Amino acid sequence: MALDLPDFPWDALVPFAERARQHPDGLVDLSVGSPVDPTPAVIRDALAAATDAHAYPQTTGTPALREAIAGWFSRRRGVDGLTPAHVLPSIGSKELIAWLPLMLGLGPADVVVQPRAAYPTYAVGAALAKARAVASDDPDEWPAETRLVWLNSPGNPDGRVHSVEFLRRAVERARELGAVIADDECYAELNWASDEPTPSILDPRVVGDDLSGVLAVYSLSKQSNLAGYRAGFVAGDPAVIAELLQARKHAGLLPPAPVQAAMVAALGDDAHVAHQRELYRGRRERLAAALTASGFRIDHSDAGLYLWVTRGEDSWTTVGALADLGILVAPGAFYGESGREHVRVALTTTDERVDAAVARLSTLDKR
Repeated sequence: MALDLPDFPWDALVPFAERARQHPDGLVDLSVGSPVDPTPAVIRDALAAATDAHAYPQTTGTPALREAIAGWFSRRRGVDGLTPAHVLPSIGSKELIAWLPLMLGLGPADVVVQPRAAYPTYAVGAALAKARAVASDDPDEWPAETRLVWLNSPGNPDGRVHSVEFLRRAVERARELGAVIADDECYAELNWASDEPTPSILDPRVVGDDLSGVLAVYSLSKQSNLAGYRAGFVAGDPAVIAELLQARKHAGLLPPAPVQAAMVAALGDDAHVAHQRELYRGRRERLAAALTASGFRIDHSDAGLYLWVTRGEDSWTTVGALADLGILVAPGAFYGESGREHVRVALTTTDERVDAAVARLSTLDKR
């Protein structure tokens, strides 16, 4: 029996990409959040030094990696007291998101709650477990059958950042329902309101000293340009972590040893993260100014790699208008009904291509 999975959304964007490539000055691809800047040398050097990896790696991660994850949470997220039992590496964050419902034993009687404007993989994970996905941003509306809640702060696609107060209420409601609650926090270091990361669901202001049923999922793809390394991790309730570890051992989900060494280097070096954040800040400021001047409204977009913009029309109409300028963006329709009149504009292109987009936007019909 075939899995009941949605169509892969990016396939629908292919004709618009071809249209955009016809521009005389070439394509400006602002559709996908894939880093374009180099992986920092401190990370590449650590990877190279660990390439004699003849033995099987540990699913649980090396002691050095688990300590580095716990140390990063303490230093950058204000979450103290994590031990190796609280953390687990993953092969990027997307595979963990997709498989989490199944690894938690969810099935057809269960509900997975996701944000209204949501990264599609949350719903895919529910489908893999044959659970039901429900889109809701209001904890009071989460169904009684809820067994897993996905939060995403900072959000993809909309850059929304949840307050400590909201996170606290969400955790309380998940516990009332007997559900695990997981916050996908992979853009936390790209905070445009402050040089400090956005709040974590593991923050003691949210959970006190009780991590039961609470997970934070993270990826180094964004802050360290490690998308090609597949370097992620999850932290939180040690009982849930132990359950995931057991499943992942059986499934053979082994983060490669050289990548584990590279993650240790990445987590221990804050300078490259600050440098990358400033590169994105400059690109963001130029694109935001040009979009606003061209008649767009920017909503949320307080953190992360995207601007969530609208000019009050169907998102595919906006995609087409920008494709005619050689600019490719992602339609908000990819991310749920609430995004039907928005498009997602990524900051992940070179400065030269950002400048090209800015110049082209000045010629857009403002309607």
